[in-house]
Amino acid sequence: MSGDLGPTIVVPAALHSLSNNPHIRIILVGDESRLNQLLTGCTSPRITVVHATDVVRMDDRPSHALRKKQDSSMAIALQLVKEGKADACVSAGNTGALMLLSRSILRTHPGVDRPAIIKHIPAVQERCYVLDLGANVDCSAEHLCQFAMMGSALVEALEGKSEPRVALLNVGEEDIKGNEQVRLASRMLAEGELVNYIGYVEGGDIFKGVADVIVCDGFVGNVALKSSEGVVRVVMGFVQQTFRQTWYGRLIGWLARPLLADVKRMLDPAAHNGASLIGLQGTVIKSHGNADQIAFQSAIEEAIFEAQKGVPEMINSRLDELM
Repeated sequence: MSGDLGPTIVVPAALHSLSNNPHIRIILVGDESRLNQLLTGCTSPRITVVHATDVVRMDDRPSHALRKKQDSSMAIALQLVKEGKADACVSAGNTGALMLLSRSILRTHPGVDRPAIIKHIPAVQERCYVLDLGANVDCSAEHLCQFAMMGSALVEALEGKSEPRVALLNVGEEDIKGNEQVRLASRMLAEGELVNYIGYVEGGDIFKGVADVIVCDGFVGNVALKSSEGVVRVVMGFVQQTFRQTWYGRLIGWLARPLLADVKRMLDPAAHNGASLIGLQGTVIKSHGNADQIAFQSAIEEAIFEAQKGVPEMINSRLDELM
């Protein structure tokens, strides 16, 4: 019910995901009358509606949502995961509220104070996972270390890599650079030897594949993510505009269509929408609030993949070993 476009994009995305994945069922949580209206003509028994009397608004304070909106679509969806009636929750809603409600309803792994948002970023060589991407704006050094362990555990689980390379995002690679929290986290990771810590990296290194996991607080991570997505959109727009300006440009563009399609699939933010809220006792996927139908479908696909893999259980098992 939330996000910038609400059920007008969620319902079509859900129906399209049903047609692409015959083994799944989808529960839509929200205003029953509005959802049923959007489902007019749909007779599939694999999609159901659960009514919610309230909605977490995008401008709601997370603490207000936690105290006052236990009957919201977001809270009810998370409760369905807790009760085993759903295998994953996908939301384009208020990020802070999703983090607090998830922590309250699903609980975190023992030893993890806060869940973090993580997703993979296309890189020159291999995929790089970055966290936190917006769930925790203010982080202590201890939180950053927990994020490092969770990110390392995720990459081991999903990519099958032993000892993934873990780095801290900083304003320089020198030991003296960064704020107090980052410098302290660096010392803790180096001395603790719980992960394969390789030191600091800078913003441009995210796309070079120099690390498997890059850790930062949610403020920095969210700005880095949205800035990179904005750059991709601008560059793609420039390329399209250039090919359309002249007849030979249009000819070259037509000949290069297969290559351009591959590049678009690799870089298009919509194709990579859907980030994991890890550290929880359940699968929660955060979609961009401004996601269109294609982007929200990507978030649903990510939820299907992680539910099938049993990602929370795999991460928790690895965290038990590390902690």
